[in-house]
Amino acid sequence: MTGYVLRRCLLMIPTVFLISIISFAIMQLPPGDFLTNYMIQLEASGQEVDQAMIEALRMRYGLDRPIYVQYFVWIKSFLRGDFGFSFEWNRPVNQLIWERLALTVAVTAATMLFSWVVAFLIGVYSATHPYSVGDYMATFVGFIGLATPNFMLALVLMWVAYSYFGQSVGGLFSAEFIDAPWSWAKVWDMLKHLWIPVIVIGTSGTAGLIRTLRANLLDELNKPYVVTAVAKGVPKMRVLFKYPVRLALIPFISTVGWSLPGLISGETITSVVLSLPTTGPLLLRALQSQDMYLAGSFIMLLSILTVIGTLISDILLAVTDPRIRFD
Repeated sequence: MTGYVLRRCLLMIPTVFLISIISFAIMQLPPGDFLTNYMIQLEASGQEVDQAMIEALRMRYGLDRPIYVQYFVWIKSFLRGDFGFSFEWNRPVNQLIWERLALTVAVTAATMLFSWVVAFLIGVYSATHPYSVGDYMATFVGFIGLATPNFMLALVLMWVAYSYFGQSVGGLFSAEFIDAPWSWAKVWDMLKHLWIPVIVIGTSGTAGLIRTLRANLLDELNKPYVVTAVAKGVPKMRVLFKYPVRLALIPFISTVGWSLPGLISGETITSVVLSLPTTGPLLLRALQSQDMYLAGSFIMLLSILTVIGTLISDILLAVTDPRIRFD
């Protein structure tokens, strides 16, 4: 296992390097750059474009250099922890990302906890009570959750809350706490608003995990080792949670690979609909405006977290299922 982990860690270096090249190339694919879009916006609003100022900004941000020079300058700064300067926000990228990352982590962690707990309870019940009324109800709700887009569910909840309860469910804070410093009152206000994005974002993932856990657990319950253990008089609950459930939890563990990048991206469209101050809308805005350093930093963080998450998933799978051996 130790040798496998070391090999994987060494392979992560060229993998991330190759991803950085592809990410930078993708950022350069759209025609023009941030200053080109900025000039178009000025002309559309009827303002006069100062060419001298545009050229000065182009030299300041290094946009007059060749592409490969821009890449090496960017990746060198990234490795030092300097993610560059945001053209649009006129602020360091580090500040823009970190100030929203805490809220994104809170939303994503709560969503993951909600999805795993609900999916585990319902999935185990459906597998141990197959074709019962409760199983059919869970199956129906699961299919509805898989078929309903998150942003549509968000719009429906917003309409119901406003029409029948006279409340707005957008954002993570009440109006008086948006710009207020952090306090226990602000944390409590966030918790009161947190349940709606958690339900909206976690619905589809929960439904998929329920179906997967039910199918895997049904398959394990019919295997000879379970039948033999029950025939020997081992209590059913002990047999259930010691062996079949342990193996059926593999889909939960395998989701770690894309759960970590979810800490950065989140559910972007849902965040836009619910006006959540998370990193997803910021990433979308950076891509739309071709804010090179901000968008590139996001893409690199997502890629690195995906690689790390995949490694963690593989290690946890080996610990959970002794049949897996990487030697």
